[in-house]
Amino acid sequence: MKAHTPLILAVESLLEEIFLDNKYSDKVLEKAFKKNKIWGARDRRFVAEAVYEVTRWRRRFEVLSQSSDPAVWFYYYLYERKFELPPELKKTLKKLVHEQFKPDLDLTRAERLSITDWLDELGAETFGERWEKLMESLNQVAPVVLRTNTLKTTPKILRELLLEESIDSRKQEDYEDSLILIQRKNVFQSKPFEKGFFEVQDSASQLVAPMLNPQPGERVVDACAGGGGKALHIAALMKNKGRLIAMDIFDWKLEELKRRARRAGVDIIEPRLIDSNKVIKRLYGSADRLLLDVPCTGLGVLRRNPDAKWKLNGEELKRLIELQRKILQDYSKILKPTGTMVYATCSLLPQENEEQIQWFLKQNPQWTLVEEKRTWPDTDGTDGFYMSKLVFNG
Repeated sequence: MKAHTPLILAVESLLEEIFLDNKYSDKVLEKAFKKNKIWGARDRRFVAEAVYEVTRWRRRFEVLSQSSDPAVWFYYYLYERKFELPPELKKTLKKLVHEQFKPDLDLTRAERLSITDWLDELGAETFGERWEKLMESLNQVAPVVLRTNTLKTTPKILRELLLEESIDSRKQEDYEDSLILIQRKNVFQSKPFEKGFFEVQDSASQLVAPMLNPQPGERVVDACAGGGGKALHIAALMKNKGRLIAMDIFDWKLEELKRRARRAGVDIIEPRLIDSNKVIKRLYGSADRLLLDVPCTGLGVLRRNPDAKWKLNGEELKRLIELQRKILQDYSKILKPTGTMVYATCSLLPQENEEQIQWFLKQNPQWTLVEEKRTWPDTDGTDGFYMSKLVFNG
């Protein structure tokens, strides 16, 4: 595999932004791709894979390269994956291999799995012998999974349209509207994407909206909507009939949702910015169904967001648990009597999942737990998700 000098220099610059300026990989890459439209598909793939792999294996590369410099971690990645380098860079790599790289070092489990000691201790305490297998699965590259927009097409027709653009996919069992790409391709430049025929959404994430089971004509609230992936799925299940209030504390995420909704042909979504408690209180007792896809550690989606493992610590986990409880207590009041709520996270930790629901039920005996579901990266091959369905008997 060849690596060209301009792309190598670009990756070095992006890694500096991520690790020295503390920015997220996906946002840095998104900005870089918009700026460098001259890059072809192969160039973009090299840059994206290099950035994500160095981010994913940061600690392992740091130890084996004997360096705290992100550029040196990147060179270790190039060395380990046996890239063919330009002549002017071969000397640099040869010197690093001779003077710094220690590929035969004995690594601790945390170093080998490329995680912090804190996370390794927490995972081992929580999951026991399964922890290493879980982290090995979370260090894999996630597949590209599509959710068919059933307001516009069917999985069968979508697959045929993608094939016309040399994008092959297969139907996924047990996931009604899902297609998995056979080979990674940039689907965002395809005509089916431009026409709003699909969204990129992991299989596990596609289980959340069906658990909520929204019906056409109902009033539904997605209280932590973010960019709107699950809101768009809810709208499709509602057949674009009724009212769907999508809320978030970040205006830029709601702007992204508006763009995606226009492309998807969805017009029942009402974006609302949560800029005070009054926004929530005005909705008390008004909704038939409520989705709380709460902020969490994101340990179940490290395949897609490896940055998260470097930003987590005990204080952040404690903050998130307290925030989740506050959201459960305050936002659950949005429902009418007999209304249905789904609580969901993309975390593996029971502290953010089952234990939170048990805490909520003790505080609120008028609620009933109807169903719980888990997906696991090591056994299901999906992101790690938790979701529970509750009914308000008030």
